[in-house]
Amino acid sequence: MFLEGLDELDQKIIQILIGNARISYSEIGEKIGISRVAVKARISALEQRGIIEEYTTIINPQKISGAVSCYFEIETQPDTFLQAVEILNENETITQIYRVTGKNRLHVHAVASSNEEMEALIQQVIDPLPGLLSCSCNIILSRIKDIKGLRL
Repeated sequence: MFLEGLDELDQKIIQILIGNARISYSEIGEKIGISRVAVKARISALEQRGIIEEYTTIINPQKISGAVSCYFEIETQPDTFLQAVEILNENETITQIYRVTGKNRLHVHAVASSNEEMEALIQQVIDPLPGLLSCSCNIILSRIKDIKGLRL
C-alpha cells in the first residue's frame, strides 16, 4: 500500500494520527507499546522527511452563515499559465489551486463570505486573468464526502 516505505511502528503512528491528530505522544506510545520519547522522535523524523506535512483545523464554510464555496475550472493560453497562477495564488478568497490534465488546466477552489464577495472575485480576479480561454464555476450546495490527504 502507500506506506510500504515505512516500518511497522511508523505506519501505526500515522494511522493513529489520521484518526486523531490531537492525541498525545503518551497515548500513542501506550497503544503501540513504545515510550512517549520514542513516539516524539519518530513523529519528528516523519515531519522532517515531509511525510507528515501539517496538523490543521478544517472549517466547514457551509456551517458559517452566508459563506459561499465554489470550484472553478479554468483554461488559459499556455504562455500566460504561470502569470494566471501567480494572480490566483495571491488572492485570499482562493483556498486551493490544482494543475490538472485535460482541457481545463486549473481546478480552483474559493470560499467567500457572501455571494457579493464571490461575484467580486469573478469580476475582478477570474474574468481579467491573462490569456483566459474559458472558465466554469460550480457552487457547492452540500458536502457529501470530503477526505483530506491520504487515507489508509
